Amino acid sequence: MIKTDILIIGAGPTGLFTVFEAGLLKLKCHLIDALPQPGGQCSELYPKKPIYDIPGFPEVLAGDLTSNLLEQGKQFQPGFTLGERAETIEKTEDGSFIVTTNKGTQHHAPIIAIAGGLGSFEPRKPKLEGIEKYEDKGVAYFIKDPEVYRNKKVVIAGGGDSALDWSIFLADVASEVTLVHRRNEFRGALDSVEKVQELKLLNKINLITPAEITDLHGDDYLQGVSVTKDGHTEIIEADEFIPLFGLSPKLGPIGDWGLEIEKNAIKVNTFDYSTNIPGIYAIGDVNTYEGKLKLILCGFHEATLMCQSAYKRLNPGKKFVLKYTTVSGIDGFDGSRKESPKAVVKAIV
Repeated sequence: MIKTDILIIGAGPTGLFTVFEAGLLKLKCHLIDALPQPGGQCSELYPKKPIYDIPGFPEVLAGDLTSNLLEQGKQFQPGFTLGERAETIEKTEDGSFIVTTNKGTQHHAPIIAIAGGLGSFEPRKPKLEGIEKYEDKGVAYFIKDPEVYRNKKVVIAGGGDSALDWSIFLADVASEVTLVHRRNEFRGALDSVEKVQELKLLNKINLITPAEITDLHGDDYLQGVSVTKDGHTEIIEADEFIPLFGLSPKLGPIGDWGLEIEKNAIKVNTFDYSTNIPGIYAIGDVNTYEGKLKLILCGFHEATLMCQSAYKRLNPGKKFVLKYTTVSGIDGFDGSRKESPKAVVKAIV
């Protein structure tokens, strides 16, 4: 069983920043996320898209923001349970919680911080008859390990950043990459579109537009896909088919935990973003209150106040004096020490 001070459900930007704020208070964090990597939507849906309203960054790519947040929190050594969804919660006699994932992994913590964005994300599956038969047998909705596709014939469907970025990446991994999109125009970053066009000219990517995958073929494992373009259907060989049509947000099992829900979001007290269950907080896009704004920077603010409340709950009667990091510096759990250089005062002789 994994034990921690604060169990964070959701490893998007708000959840990742919580690690840092909790670390300043000497509180250990562990994060659960249904996606195979940290970053939430920033990593999965638009890693190459710029964000313009992060304080101190006139412009930052979503993927870079994730990387920076991971680097910022690394000194506090967070744990991660990725590719698993928080499924059930049990309150123990001492008031702490045991959260079990859909894969049976158990986590024990006195504080739960739900930072699940718009909820757990499930892949939008194409409406292809019998696609379930090929799941994990040639069909995947996420790319967890690119080496799985080494020297294989890969077909990717989609027109967003994920489809473009993975097509580019796998061009140097797979023996053949085919990108199929139902339109000639793509929704991804311009530089990614241009890179795909360049790889097409170099015969490193087969680009088929406007077209759709209309059928799958194979016995026990995928062997090919039908591609329909301009009313004509052609079967092309494929070892792997990866439809990247985005993710569908759902509150999921958390909605059955006895929390007060309003319009698919968790109601909180704006004093510290606590829920109706003592010890459980909700921060970021997953919560709702009067005047709520679904912005990353608001999630950062909510995470900060939530951690202060969690510290007081875990340390009743203990006084905490807030100090600026410019004054106190930062002591990481890994033994690192960060502080501003001290001025050297020389005596006048």
